[in-house]
Amino acid sequence: MIKYITLLFIGMSLIAHAQTTQWQGKFEQLGQALPTPNEYRTGSGSPGPEYWQQQADYVITAELNDDNQSITGAETITYHNNSPDVLTYLWLQLDQNLFDKDSNTGKTKNTTILDSVTTKTIAGELDLYDFDGGYKIKSVKDASGNDLKHFVNATMMRVDLPKPLKKGETYSFKIEWSYNINDRMKVGGRSGLEYFPADKNYVYTIAQWFPRMCVYDDYVGWQNKQFLGRSEFATVFGNYKVKITTPADHIMAATGVLQNPQAVLTAEQVVRFEKAKTSFDAPVIIATQQEAIQREKSKSKEKKTWEFHAENVRDFAFATSRKFIWDAQAVKIGNNTPLAMSFYPKEGNPLWEKESTKAVKNTITTYSKHTIDFPYPVAISVHAASIGMEYPMICFNFGRPNKDGSYSDNTKWGMIGVIIHEVGHNFFPMIINNDERETTWMDEGINSFVQYMTQVENYPDMPKRRGSAEGIIPYMKGDKSTMRPLMTSGEQVVQIGNEQYNKAATALNILRESVMGRELFDHAFKEYAQRWAFKHPKPADFFRTMEDASAFDLDWYWRGWFYTTDNVDLSVDQVRWLRIREDDQKMENKSKNVKAGDLASGNSAVASTDFNNGPELFSLIETDGRLYGEFLSRIDDKAVINKMKGKNFYEITLSNKGGLVMPVIIEWSYKDGTKETERLPAEIWRTNEQVITKVFVKDKEVSNIVIDPNHETADINTNNNMFPKVDQPSKFDQFRKN
Repeated sequence: MIKYITLLFIGMSLIAHAQTTQWQGKFEQLGQALPTPNEYRTGSGSPGPEYWQQQADYVITAELNDDNQSITGAETITYHNNSPDVLTYLWLQLDQNLFDKDSNTGKTKNTTILDSVTTKTIAGELDLYDFDGGYKIKSVKDASGNDLKHFVNATMMRVDLPKPLKKGETYSFKIEWSYNINDRMKVGGRSGLEYFPADKNYVYTIAQWFPRMCVYDDYVGWQNKQFLGRSEFATVFGNYKVKITTPADHIMAATGVLQNPQAVLTAEQVVRFEKAKTSFDAPVIIATQQEAIQREKSKSKEKKTWEFHAENVRDFAFATSRKFIWDAQAVKIGNNTPLAMSFYPKEGNPLWEKESTKAVKNTITTYSKHTIDFPYPVAISVHAASIGMEYPMICFNFGRPNKDGSYSDNTKWGMIGVIIHEVGHNFFPMIINNDERETTWMDEGINSFVQYMTQVENYPDMPKRRGSAEGIIPYMKGDKSTMRPLMTSGEQVVQIGNEQYNKAATALNILRESVMGRELFDHAFKEYAQRWAFKHPKPADFFRTMEDASAFDLDWYWRGWFYTTDNVDLSVDQVRWLRIREDDQKMENKSKNVKAGDLASGNSAVASTDFNNGPELFSLIETDGRLYGEFLSRIDDKAVINKMKGKNFYEITLSNKGGLVMPVIIEWSYKDGTKETERLPAEIWRTNEQVITKVFVKDKEVSNIVIDPNHETADINTNNNMFPKVDQPSKFDQFRKN
C-alpha cells in the first residue's frame, strides 16, 4: 500500500491562496518612496563618492550682562562652499526671534480659556509678559567692513553676496547683534535664565544665542524651514573660537576646551581641574559648594573672559552662574579620555553630586559601544529647572530635590533618565546629524532607543520608559485621529512624545530583539553610525544601511512602523488538532479512485473552542503516478507514513486585525508541563496580509497555544492571542505566569 501526505499540504496552500483578499502591498519595496540613489548617496545607504557638505567656522566675542540679563556679541563667519553649486546668497537661523512680539509662534498657537485657569498659564498662553525678545541686528558686513544687503524673514535671515560664491571658495562676513535673555519660567524656551529669589542670583543656560548658518545640502538645498519653537534644528559642522565675558565670580561650562583656566579659575581650582583629568574612579569636585555659596553673596562687579575652542562641531552653547558647583571625572573610551562633567547649584544637591557625572560617564561609554567612540574632549550635564535640552558636549537637565535635600525615586530616575537622553544626543544628532525639523524621529527616536539600552545595561532597577514593546501599547490602541506616521514633519505631529520619541524607539527595539536579532542589528546599526558620523544622513540612508549591512529585507517593516499608523493585533481565529487515520483498508479503498489534482481531506473542519473533543482524523492516500510528472524515481511512502504515525498535527489560522505585519511568535504548552517557543518570520504574511493558516507537527499533545507570549511585538489585544480562548484579558497574564 502506498500512501502520500503531500497532497494535504498542497490543498491547504491552495485554499489559503484562494482566501486572499485585495492586495495591499505591505511587502512591496519602498521603491519610489525613497529618493533615487546617486553619486552623493548610494543605494547601499552610504555616502557616495561625490558626497559633500558645507562648513562654517565661527570666531565669536560676547558679553553677558548680569544687571539687565542681556547678551551682546559679534561674530565672524567663514563659510566654505564645498557644494557643486554656485551660491548667490546665504541663509542664517535667528532662533531668538521666536520671542519677538510679532513671532508666528504666538500667532499660530491654539489657545482656550477654561472655567478656571491659573495666572501663570494664562500669562504664558496669551503672551502677557512685557518681554522685549528677539535679535537686535546691529550690522552685517563683509570682511572689509562694508555693509551687506540682508533680509530678515521671521527666524531666518538671508545675506546677499556681492558676487557668486563658487565651488571650493570661502566667504567671510561679520554680524553684530544683541538680545534680551528670556526667563524660562515665564516665557519658556529651550535656553534662557532661571532666577533664584532666595539669593537673588541667576543661572544662565544659553543656546541658540548667535546667528547660525543653515544647512545647505544635496537633498533640499537650503534647510531654512521656519523655527516655531518645537522642531529643533540642523546646523553646519565647523570650528569655533569663542570668548565670553561674564561677572568675575561666575563659573562657566561650554562646548569645547577651556583655553585659559589660569585666568578664570583660582589656583586651587586649577589643581583640582588637572587632577580630574586622571581620576577614572570618582569625580573630583573642582568648584565646591562652599565656594559657590560665597560667590552667591559676592555679586562681583568685576569681569573676566572665558575662552573656549571646539573643533568639528555643529553648534556652541554655554551655561554660566556664580551659583555653580563643578565636578569632573575622566573616562577611558578607546583611545580617547574625555571628561564627564557636571555643573549645578546647591539646589541640586545631594542628588546631582551623587548621580549626574556617573550618568554622563555611563552614557558616553554605552553609546560608544553601540555607535562610535565618543570623539569630543568633554561631555557636560548642567542642572536647570524643568528642561531637557542638548547641544554639542553640553546639555541642560532637570531633577531638583526638595528644599531639605530629600528626593523621591521618581525625581532620581527622572533626572538620570533625562541626563542619559540629553548626553546621548551628542551622538544623535550632534555627530550623526540629521535635520530634526523634518525628521524628528531620526534623532529623538533613535536616541531614545539607545537611551533605553543604556538604562537596561547600567540601571537594571530603573523603571523602563520609552522603548519597551509593552510601554507603547496604550498609545498604539488610542485615537487614530491624533496619530501621525513617523515620516511626518515634527511641526505637524500632535503626539510628538508618543510618536517621534516612543514609537520610533520601540520600533527599533522590536526590530533588534524580535525581528533581526541583536547580533545582526547591532552590526548594521554601528555601520550606520560609522558611515554617517559628522555627516548629514536622511531616512533613506538609515533604512538602506540597515538592510545593506544585515541582508534583511526590511521595507515591510519601515513601511508599517514608519509610514502608517497601523498597530499590531494578531488573533488566533481557529486551531485544529489532527492525527493520521491508521485504518489501512480504508486508505487503500479511498486511493483507488483518486484523480490527479484531487485534494485529500479528513473530517470536515468544525470550529472548536478547546482540545477536549480529541483530534480530527485524516487519511494518507496512494499517490497517483501522474503527480510525479517526468520524475522516474519515487519517494519511500512507507518511511513517510511511519514517520508521521502518532504525530499530532496542529493547523492554526491567524488573522491580522491591526494592519501591521509582524513575525509570529508561538508558545506551545504541552500536556506534560513543558513549553516550546517557535518563531516565524514576518514573510509568512507575504501572500495574504489578512489571514494565514499553517500546520505544525508535534510529538507531544498540546494543552495551550499563545501568540507573542512575552509581549515582544506591542500587540494591543492579548485576549485574542491564545487557544483555548479566555474570557478575560487578565487570564492571559495569569496563564503566562503559570
